[in-house]
Amino acid sequence: MDNGFLLYDETEHTSTRYVGFVGEHARHDLAITSTAHFYGKKLVVDIQSGRTAILNDQEAADVPYIMEAFRINDEQEATEFSEFLTSNL
Repeated sequence: MDNGFLLYDETEHTSTRYVGFVGEHARHDLAITSTAHFYGKKLVVDIQSGRTAILNDQEAADVPYIMEAFRINDEQEATEFSEFLTSNL
């Protein structure tokens, strides 16, 4: 690999929780991974959309950030999703 520079290459044992959540506005199938790699934040993957965000409690509670990170256009859906994440991270 002559054109690139490897920034890191680490292996770590992680814990992943798979959660299916159905609210009043949408369904979310999530993989929530706990790792030391992101300084205590969780790696949250919406399995249906493939959208991923690295979140702490404050970021999970930030509805505009959740809307942007997971491409949610409806504020009520994003609020519901944010509330779920805040209580389940």
